[in-house]
Amino acid sequence: MGITKSGHFTEQQNNLAAIAKALGHPARIAILDYLLKVDVCICGDIVGEIPLAQPTISQHLKELKQVGLIKGSISGNTVCYCLDEVAVSTLQSYLSVLSQKLRDHQNQCC
Repeated sequence: MGITKSGHFTEQQNNLAAIAKALGHPARIAILDYLLKVDVCICGDIVGEIPLAQPTISQHLKELKQVGLIKGSISGNTVCYCLDEVAVSTLQSYLSVLSQKLRDHQNQCC
């Protein structure tokens, strides 16, 4: 595998790419959907909702937390997770700008 050239891009571009990469797995989308559905911080019951082994779920949670899409707090042996507004807002802002640019230039491209 080649050397990463992330230094050639802005911090925002690197952050958005990391978020997009984290969203690139259907299990992670399912985890986010579940967190949206329950609308509270959840502790340990994700494994019963997503048809994957506990270590696999833990790895996906780690990836989501690493890019800031979820946050977690430790209470004894339990980790509770919920959505984090910051990364979601970052992604939403970028997609809004992209969408607006597309609307502005609707018929001016191939």
